[in-house]
This record gives sequence, C-alpha cells and structure tokens, in this order.
Amino acid sequence: MNLSQKTPQSIWVLYSIFFFWGFVAASNTVLIGTFKAHFKLSQFQSQLIDMAFYAAYFLGSLIYFLYSQLVEGDLLNKIGYKTGLVSGLLISAVGCLGFIPAVNTQSYPLLLASLFLVAIGFTLQQIVVNPYVMVMGSPETGAHRVTVGGSINSFGTTIGPLLISYAIFFGYAIFGETNNSSTLENLSSVKTPYIILAVAFVLAAVIVGVSKLPQVTNTEKIEDNLGVFSFKQVRLGMIAIFVYVGVEVTIQSNMPALLEMPDMLGLPANQTVHFISLYWGSLMIGRWTGAISAFNLSATTKKILTAVLPLAAYAVILLVNYIKFSAYGTPEKINDLLYYFPCIILIILGFYMAQEKPARTMMLFGGLGTLLMLAGMLTKGYVATYLFISGGLFCSVMWPCIFSLALAGLGKYTNQASSLLVMMILGGAIIPPLQGLLSDKTGIHFSYIVPLLGFVYLAYFGFKVKAVLKQQGLNFDEQTSRH
Repeated sequence: MNLSQKTPQSIWVLYSIFFFWGFVAASNTVLIGTFKAHFKLSQFQSQLIDMAFYAAYFLGSLIYFLYSQLVEGDLLNKIGYKTGLVSGLLISAVGCLGFIPAVNTQSYPLLLASLFLVAIGFTLQQIVVNPYVMVMGSPETGAHRVTVGGSINSFGTTIGPLLISYAIFFGYAIFGETNNSSTLENLSSVKTPYIILAVAFVLAAVIVGVSKLPQVTNTEKIEDNLGVFSFKQVRLGMIAIFVYVGVEVTIQSNMPALLEMPDMLGLPANQTVHFISLYWGSLMIGRWTGAISAFNLSATTKKILTAVLPLAAYAVILLVNYIKFSAYGTPEKINDLLYYFPCIILIILGFYMAQEKPARTMMLFGGLGTLLMLAGMLTKGYVATYLFISGGLFCSVMWPCIFSLALAGLGKYTNQASSLLVMMILGGAIIPPLQGLLSDKTGIHFSYIVPLLGFVYLAYFGFKVKAVLKQQGLNFDEQTSRH
C-alpha cells in the first residue's frame, strides 16, 4: 500500500482534515454553555452534546466494521480512500446545515441529531485519513506524518473555542441582538459559525476531489474470528481508550458549569472560553513535545527541545488568546493564563522522567493526573481551575501510548484490535454525562472525582500491561512512547 519513498506535497490536504477534527470537537464546549442557557438544561442534559458527538464515532465505526465483515467486504477497498474522504466531508457539511432548521424550530433533539451527523462524517474521515497519511511516503516515517497531523489537530482544538465563541457573538449583531446577557441565550447566533463550517467542508471536499491525492485501496483482510479477545493487552487497552477519551472530554465539558460557581470564578460561560482554550492548548503542548521523538535527532537536541517546545506552544496559546482579548477590548485578561506557567514546568519534568517509555508514561502521567484532580477538588478559585485544566497536559500523549501497548505482539490480529480500540472512543459519549448526572446530585466540584478515578485506571493500565507484555516475552518499554 506504500505509494512512494517521497512524501507528496498533496499530503497537506490531509493535514487540513486533522485541523477540522480538533476545531469542531473542542468547540462543543461553547455549544454546551449556549444550549444549557437557552433550553434551561440540567448539567446531565447539557452533556448530551458530547454523548451525541462521540457516540457517532462508536456507532459509525461499528456499522462500518459489521458491514465490512458481514455484507459486502471492506467498503473503502471498493470505492477508494479518496472517494471515502470526500463522502465523509460532505456528510459533515450536511450535519452543519442541519443547525439551520434545528435553530428555526428551537429543537434541542434536532440540534443533537445534526451534531451526530457531523461526527458520523468525521468517523468516515478518521477511518480514511490515518492510514492514508501512513502510506503517503516511506513506511519508516509514517509515524512522523501522523504525529504532524496530530499536532495540527491540537492547534485546531486550541483556537476552535475562541473562533466559535467569537462567531456566536458576531451572530448577535447579525440577528439584531445586543450582547448584554451574561449567558449565551440567543440560539440564532449559533447558525453563523455552522453555516461557515458547512461551506468549509464543501470546499474541502472539492479540494480533495480535484487534488492529486492518489486513489488508494487496502488489500489487507481483517481476521473474521474473535481470537483478538484472547490477548489481555487488548482487553485492558479497550477499557483504557474508553476511560482516556472520557477523561479528556469530561474535564473541559463540565468546566463551564464549574467556573460559574461562586467558590470558583463566579463567571458565566461566555467569559471562561479562554480557559477552555487553555485546556485544549495543554493537549497541544504535550503533543508538540511528544512529536520530538518522531524526528531523527541527537539525544542532546531532544533534551533541549523537550524543554523549549512546551514553552513555545504555551506562547502560541497566549498569543491567540491575546488577539481574542484585544478584539474585545480587554487585553488585560491575558493575565488569567499567565499563572498557569508552573504547570508547564511540571509537564516538562514529567517528560524527562517518562524517558519516552509508554508504560512508564502511563503510570507517571496517570499518577500525576490523579494527584492534580485530587488537589483541584480540595482547593477553590483560580488554583483549582489551573489544577483541573492541567489534566489536559497529562492526557496529551496517552492515546499513542495506549495504542502502542495494546497492539504489541498481535500479529494478524492487529487490524481487528485497532478497529476495536477506535470504537472505544465511546467513552467520550458516556463519561461526561455520568459526571453531569453526579454533578446534579452532589455538586459540580465534587463531580471531578470522575476524572480522578479515570486517571487512577490509566496509571493502573500502564502498570498492568507492562507485566502482561513481559509474560509474553515483550519488553515493550524499550520502545518510544511518542508515536
């Protein structure tokens, strides 16, 4: 399936898709605040936004898997990756356009259905783009190309909430409203960014269609039995992906409600978007740092970059937020993000201690995430806010660590196990509403015990899977953790 030893320039068309994924997924948090205010939702009901979005990944992957196994064989092998990618982009465009009738009819279920359709398109795009990027060049540098895509994805998650919130506020002017409310109660303003996104998806589909991306098919056959479940690392890894995605999403999805509390910041959702940007930016910080090992650099250069890149990524976060604050005439609010600096130092030390070893990274980052969530539950105000946001730093490189550990030594079952792991993105649909439900019963601050327990399992996964692989004769912690 390898196309050539040289990566074609057209790969940047694929990299742009990574940006879309991050941009939209991170922007869901802005929608949570808007819909919750307009429809007078409980915290649990507001988290149905994440459920609709991430459940689509699970159902879409499951339907594709069953179709390929039981009906007509591998669909992408029949139509080609390029055609599949165009189809996924157009499905997402239709989902964005669904916001128009949903807003006009003031229907929360239709809004959720539209978001679900956007994510169904993303599912097909995900199935296509990751292996597409892998084969567009030398196999030895495939992990590097995926890492670059992941870094672009993280940039999208950082600026997505800022741009979507700005577009919503701009929508107030478009629809003749004044922005005096402390909450985002005008639903009509939501149409503006999603109409723009629909147009962007259609343009992306056109660009992909006329680009020089080759028509690729995959001739590998997935095993049609359940032997993959005999591997304990797969079972542990499926739970780990479920928990990891759930933790990553739930921390920030419930954060607007948390920051509204008087003992926290006492600010409405439309005044805390920069903290959501900082959370997703924390993931970018970790992923940019994790990308270092994808390059053929000397040990000394890697050590230097491990300290420099997190600071550079932090500077990017500050810059994009400063531009946003300046546009609103409140540049002084950048001070809210400056006190996060000690957390940046902590993640730098964490990377040095992890030594690029996946099991060690899971144990260390899971343990630190647990302690920081506990500290956040025991404190208040800005200190607690920064502690909870720092969970993004320690989630940042867990995805590749879990995948590399769970797929180790599987041989012919590798493809089947990979599809099962992708299905476990379902955690992003289940865990945030569970935290929302707990919040309704016990209070939003205490509900952060949910990500705390999640980090506990992720640390346990690193410990347990290392022992499992060692029993199978695999000393996998000699491998790099950052692919």
